[in-house]
Amino acid sequence: MARVRNWQIDREMSYWYPENRPKRQFAAVFDTNKCIACQTCTLACKTTWTSGKGQEYMLWNNVETKPYGFYPLGWDVKLLGKLGGQKWKGSRYEGRTIFEAAEGGERVHGWRPEEMDYAYPNVGEDDCTGAKLERGDFLTLPHNRWFFYLARICNHCTYPACLASCPRGSIYKRPEDGIVLIDQSRCRGYQECVKACPYKKTFFNPLTGTSEKCIACFPKIEMGEANQCFVNCIGKIRHAGFVSRPEDAREDNPIDYLVHVRKVALPLYPQFGLEPNIYYIPPIHVPRPFLHQMFGPGVDHALETYRGAADDPDLAGLLSLFGSSQYIVHRWKRENDSVLGFDEKGDEVVRVPLREPVHIRQAWDSARSIARVNIP
Repeated sequence: MARVRNWQIDREMSYWYPENRPKRQFAAVFDTNKCIACQTCTLACKTTWTSGKGQEYMLWNNVETKPYGFYPLGWDVKLLGKLGGQKWKGSRYEGRTIFEAAEGGERVHGWRPEEMDYAYPNVGEDDCTGAKLERGDFLTLPHNRWFFYLARICNHCTYPACLASCPRGSIYKRPEDGIVLIDQSRCRGYQECVKACPYKKTFFNPLTGTSEKCIACFPKIEMGEANQCFVNCIGKIRHAGFVSRPEDAREDNPIDYLVHVRKVALPLYPQFGLEPNIYYIPPIHVPRPFLHQMFGPGVDHALETYRGAADDPDLAGLLSLFGSSQYIVHRWKRENDSVLGFDEKGDEVVRVPLREPVHIRQAWDSARSIARVNIP
């Protein structure tokens, strides 16, 4: 096995192939605090990519209610249990990744879901923690009962477990944008990728006998447009772009600014060792131990920074750009009370105000001597 640098766990780790990063890496930031679980993103993806035979159970995009929601069932807790304790020392992960914990004869430490694990896509929906209410309750802070929505797509990892596990070499990262794809002509349906992916975002098509997965809507990416699930997001929780390595981060790159500069967006289960490229702004109302396990040791700083966005016009402005354009915003800047986004050529594609104009109509119309009401 080769030794590669994984900046998310702040150390070198073992991986089956030498480090070979693409020219640029597709990435995105999801703000979990805005998600309302309307599932519009899920349906947008489903109707675009997985409406064929053999794809009925495939959800390349799905939204789960944490802590009790999973698709497939138990996708994360089963692997966390198999890995045992995950130890962090500051920003350095001192436990074993799924590559380092692999048993003899295996390339990746994983598990393969059963057919019934895919039978409950809405398990745990809107189900919160805590005891049942019997005689009433009152609000306490922090909340003693909580849940949040977690939107998920393929993470298009820097060190994909699906790629490492494939005995046919049919899975590859595109050198131009780092999107992970499956060569259908080479795949023989061994399903090692399904077993290996800790996020369970590869799916086996029993009709074609091959595996399939999220392709990050690469035809749209090539045209400079955001993914289908991104542009259809009602909550405007998603922002697509490209992420740099920490040492190459640029403040005018929206993803770099959120991930590397302000460090408000974090990877999902970085201790798995894949260096995923979909980042999350953690929910502000969830107990910290749960978030530490899910997003790593940067949670406290991320939440403190996010809570201060109201007094931070740059961060607040960039967050306002989420979902405001169908085009990928490669560069951004703030000009007074407006935030501007630019495409790869440097042309302005979106401009949003820091604060939406508010017009309050007086309740009493003095010219007509009548009280205004909201009934037309």
